[in-house]
Amino acid sequence: MIETLAVAFTGLAANKLRSGLTILGLMIGVGSVIVLMAVGTGSSSAVQNEISSLGSNLLTVTAAPTTGGVGAGSSSTLTLAEAKALQNHFKAPDVAAVAPVITDSDVTLTYGSSTFEPTSFIGTTTAYKGIRNYSIAEGKWFTAAQEKNHAHVLVIGSEVAEELFSSSDPVGETVAIGGTDFEVIGVTASKGSSGSSDEDDVAFAPLTATEDILTGYSSINEIYVQARSSKALDAAQTEVEDILNALDPVSASSSTTSSSSSDSNFEVTSQTSIVEASSSSSKVFTTLLAEVAAISLLVAGIGVMNIMLVSVTERTREIGIRKAVGARRADILIQFLVEAVLVSAFGGIVGVVAGLIGSRFKIAGVQPVVAPYSVVLAFGAAVLIGLFFGTYPAARAARMRPIDALRFE
Repeated sequence: MIETLAVAFTGLAANKLRSGLTILGLMIGVGSVIVLMAVGTGSSSAVQNEISSLGSNLLTVTAAPTTGGVGAGSSSTLTLAEAKALQNHFKAPDVAAVAPVITDSDVTLTYGSSTFEPTSFIGTTTAYKGIRNYSIAEGKWFTAAQEKNHAHVLVIGSEVAEELFSSSDPVGETVAIGGTDFEVIGVTASKGSSGSSDEDDVAFAPLTATEDILTGYSSINEIYVQARSSKALDAAQTEVEDILNALDPVSASSSTTSSSSSDSNFEVTSQTSIVEASSSSSKVFTTLLAEVAAISLLVAGIGVMNIMLVSVTERTREIGIRKAVGARRADILIQFLVEAVLVSAFGGIVGVVAGLIGSRFKIAGVQPVVAPYSVVLAFGAAVLIGLFFGTYPAARAARMRPIDALRFE
């Protein structure tokens, strides 16, 4: 085997440019597989982190659009009474916390001569902070007492603080909203964006104060519910649906015009279903990227076959001499197979290095995350490709008759 390896190295070294180009093709294929799979994994990881930043063990209750009859196309409404009903620990033992939410996207904050309109102005309760995984960078979150007393206090996101107050400390300052003064009592730590929403371009006020000055007391936009644990998420969703169905059953006209037995006046979205849908999409995306990269590996494999066929043709007399002095078919076969596998292994090693280096840089705004299995898969595929595409040239060399090989010009 040592002699076979030495002959294989000599054969590759005899045609450095040709061998180098073949190794380059394999390097591109292996590196592409690693980098593109890392992009898919990084994209999936980023989406999962964004979903997790929305809150842990989260259920979101929204009003469902009506499907028939009068008012079709509009939405039903959620009420504060329904949100309070979900806090019943006897009927919903798997519910840890509930936060009703009123959202207004047309609110202007004024501080001195500066004005700013955040993407979202949210009226909610003290439980919202824990449910949505917000932390406070400066000051504090409003308390249950402040909410009960309709206190005009405000917690703002880091982007709002920067736009309104620049480098000064906003805590303790007064901001005007529609002619009413609110005291800034806290600034949230930066969370970045999640999907289409910017978690830092937002302002929070007690639900009671928001109803007083902005929205009135008619309805709320959505209800956030936190389950006691990830394992209790499905049970909590069932309890929420049962309570809301009992409080606001589907009307007779709605139930007779609809063909679905699961129609209701609300929709409950589980964080688990979002994660599963995201994971499924990410897997498809990663698989497609890997398949695209695999095409370059296939092309590189054809290059291996090409170089080995040329090598067999050039070394026909050498094969004849080896057979004439006693080399068996197996010896010739192994010699050329080892040569094909060596060039593939070199290409695989260089490709792994190139892939790991390439994965350190952001691609299309995504920070790639290298999956260890992709490195093993790409390198193994390169070696197997060398073995597969080198088999035919090696077998062709092994089948040569010594007399024909020696007469080859």
